[in-house]
Amino acid sequence: MSRQNNPPAGEEPIGPDKSADIMDVWIITGQSGAGKTNVLRILEDWGYFCIDNLPPALLAKTAQMLREAGDVKQVALGVDVRSRRFFDSLLPALSEMALVDGRPRILFLDADTATLVKRFKETRRRHPMASEGMLLDDIQMERKRLESMRERADIIIDTTSLKPKELKEVLERRIFLGQGKNQFQVQIVSFGFKYGVPWDADLLMDVRFLPNPHYIPALRPFTGLDAPVRDYVMGHEVSQVFFEKFSQMLLYLIPKYIEEGKSSLVVAIGCTGGQHRSVTLAEKLYASLLAASVNAAVSHRDIARGKESQ
Repeated sequence: MSRQNNPPAGEEPIGPDKSADIMDVWIITGQSGAGKTNVLRILEDWGYFCIDNLPPALLAKTAQMLREAGDVKQVALGVDVRSRRFFDSLLPALSEMALVDGRPRILFLDADTATLVKRFKETRRRHPMASEGMLLDDIQMERKRLESMRERADIIIDTTSLKPKELKEVLERRIFLGQGKNQFQVQIVSFGFKYGVPWDADLLMDVRFLPNPHYIPALRPFTGLDAPVRDYVMGHEVSQVFFEKFSQMLLYLIPKYIEEGKSSLVVAIGCTGGQHRSVTLAEKLYASLLAASVNAAVSHRDIARGKESQ
């Protein structure tokens, strides 16, 4: 369940506004086996012009060619260690691109080592950095070689536990298509700790210290979307003081993240089951950000699970 606002007509977005003649360029990179090919396929379905395994030295020339074509506005370029010795020229190539088109954004895909080993074993594919050593050694070698790119990444997605559909959902949240994709956006997600912590959260807030409507029999069947639960949670001083301080902190941080070049911020708010307190606070924070003219969206990951468990 999610909602997203569109900026009111005539209002400028909080995020940096890019000119219409500048391409939206993403560099897709990361660990081999982490899902780069799947990401490029998804982006291609969404209208991006995608090229995989492009030698870094050709990045700037390719971007120039596409820009001169005039009808290509969204580009995704896959670059990884398959380019072997050419990969070392990636950082200089990105700097060269930045002089003409503005700095391209970098999406880095990762997964834990055990998962990568399992995926290569299942597909029986040879690792791009295959040596005389073990597969584990090749993965660790690649991880070390990619450190500088990981540090420069605008978005890092851990695909360890993601199914293809879930990966697509994450991309929809982190790479914004349509009207919102070139604007900084705050994604607010409520969740239940009993179902696990959202791994893509930039900021995570635990609100289990707030009064819990679950222990009020009359309120238990409702959610934070319902007035009785909202009134109960926010009817306590601790809730009011917390919300005021947290919302003020977030409004202070947003311009700082924009200055750093981030295109999105995922704020995860968690309670035990993801049905009452976290939903209430997520909705209230969403309304507060809209009132401050911040481009925001809200979703409730576990609200249905909470109802089913009653």
